[in-house]
Amino acid sequence: MRVVFAGTPEVALPSLDAIAASGHELVGVVTRPDAPAGRGRSMQRSPVGRRADELGLPVLTPVHPRDPDFQDALRALAPDCCPVVAYGALLPADVLAIPPHGWVNLHFSALPAWRGAAPVQHSIWAGDEVTGATTFRLVEALDAGPTYGVMTERIRDDDTAGDLLERLAEGGAGLLVATLDGIEDGSLEARPQQLEGVSFAPKITTDDARVDWTRPAAVVDRQVRACTPFPGAWTTWGGERVKVGPLRVDLDVPALPPGELSVGKNTVHVGTATDAVRLGEVKAFGKKQMAAADWARGVRVDAGARFGDG
Repeated sequence: MRVVFAGTPEVALPSLDAIAASGHELVGVVTRPDAPAGRGRSMQRSPVGRRADELGLPVLTPVHPRDPDFQDALRALAPDCCPVVAYGALLPADVLAIPPHGWVNLHFSALPAWRGAAPVQHSIWAGDEVTGATTFRLVEALDAGPTYGVMTERIRDDDTAGDLLERLAEGGAGLLVATLDGIEDGSLEARPQQLEGVSFAPKITTDDARVDWTRPAAVVDRQVRACTPFPGAWTTWGGERVKVGPLRVDLDVPALPPGELSVGKNTVHVGTATDAVRLGEVKAFGKKQMAAADWARGVRVDAGARFGDG
């Protein structure tokens, strides 16, 4: 089939590469417009846009898919199907209707669970044991289209959102190519999603990522892992925001009051509503990320000091 791939961030690259290496004819790419990035805030191409340039493909970067010029350019590429991974913009009905076989999205959950922008983060935060990736045909309703295929992936006890998303992106790339193969040869038909088990995964904001040390240790652990690497779990120290990296529940040390720090020679523990947790890394504002024990030596933690005070 002639396909036009739509995607924007790095997580979409495994699928783009897999399609480029497949038997399908990749004739173009749709991605979000160049945006300011880095310390200098210079305008930069999206990761998918850069890879498309390397592959010598036409790249369409509409400000909004409603743009008539974009729609004309897409029609000129004459795609049979448009695979999508994390494109980042809603597609109107007239755009969805351009390819005869529609737009096939790779979504990083086992639908109908966790429809929305942050399925991986929410699955970890909720304490799910298993998640997955699903291919489905895009419709105007949020992640509600009929599905083609699904893969499953166990969530490990120490998985961050970044870890899990990386595995799903790699495994999902194969699922997406297999879905395109099945659509082309007629062996695969989309089936309506189940009406039961629907849950939603809205974008996690910086405010959501503030650690609540009054919650049980297991909940704090899941929150921090779900927010790593983005937007980054954080708390406050001396009135300033500090990011905290992955931590682990430590049953071998005495419990501490919520938020209270206990500093050892090479360790830093923090109290929760239940067990203490051992901090991995800390990043103070304007500073480099460092081991928690190094950070604690630098700020000179007094006995009884707590995160969130001051």
